[in-house]
Amino acid sequence: MDASNDRDLRPFLDRARWQPAEVAFWLVVVGAFFVFGDYRTLGAQVLVMGCFALSLDLLLGFAGIVTLGQAAFFGIGAFVAGWLGKYGWHEPISGLLIAGLVAGAAGAITARLIVRGTDLSRLMVTLGLGLVLYEAANKATHLTGGIDGLQGISFAPLFGVFEFDLYGNVAYVYAAVVSFVLLWVARRLVNSPYGMTLQAVRMNARRAMAMGIDDGRTLGIAYTAAAVIAGMSGALLTQITQFLTIDALGFGRSADILIIAALGGAGYLYGGFVGAAVFVIGRDLLSGISPAYWHFWLGLVLVLTIFFARGGIVGSGVVWARRLAARRGARQ
Repeated sequence: MDASNDRDLRPFLDRARWQPAEVAFWLVVVGAFFVFGDYRTLGAQVLVMGCFALSLDLLLGFAGIVTLGQAAFFGIGAFVAGWLGKYGWHEPISGLLIAGLVAGAAGAITARLIVRGTDLSRLMVTLGLGLVLYEAANKATHLTGGIDGLQGISFAPLFGVFEFDLYGNVAYVYAAVVSFVLLWVARRLVNSPYGMTLQAVRMNARRAMAMGIDDGRTLGIAYTAAAVIAGMSGALLTQITQFLTIDALGFGRSADILIIAALGGAGYLYGGFVGAAVFVIGRDLLSGISPAYWHFWLGLVLVLTIFFARGGIVGSGVVWARRLAARRGARQ
């Protein structure tokens, strides 16, 4: 079965109410805080990468835009939050919003370069923009700290009460709440009339244009929204770690998020979070077992996932759930 075609036809996200699987997912997120107390810092990183993957999912899964430069917006948000924390604006929530707005502005400015091209030209342009920004950050060491990182970052306690601690307690809860809000916003977006228009453009741009849909504007909005989410993800990582290097802008970050999207499945919103859990936890375990060869084992997991679960983990789960439901219906 073609997972992508199946995705186009399924009512996976109900507009009116949350699905049981979605409720179960967030119950797992809450439960993980209590069950895995020693790994809350790692869990916070999983949620951050899940938010970052959510931004790519909007582009790849719902808009059909392929990109190799999503780390540019992640890094912009990360450095905006870092500069705010370094130069006197220590309040984290407003800093998170400012970082998202700046990244979104960068996305809006560059959107026209992206949405008018073909898949190949989009790959090249996004890759080029990402590399240019990374090299600029590497040269401007007085602003970014270069490979040594931005020093002197600090943030005030959340609401003036909850201070970020070494155990990751506040970081995990903060990341979980931000993740929920971002996913709720993305969910509302893709299930709105605009979201239906966006998917119409992805499925057949020429037919959508014949219906009077401005495909450039539609894709530009999605690209800008994805930039906002990516920027807030980068800012979130800076705030919970209070450490930042130019690696936040590097191509490796974009490659990681593509792997996460492939593992979890694009076009499901939750696929990025599932893929992030597999990637981040797998990387942590494998690097502990085999520091020199963990890339090999992680690559093997990716190959097996693509081979046996072409729609990713979440996509394959949806397909199997439908098959089971169809069999039960046939028996009745």
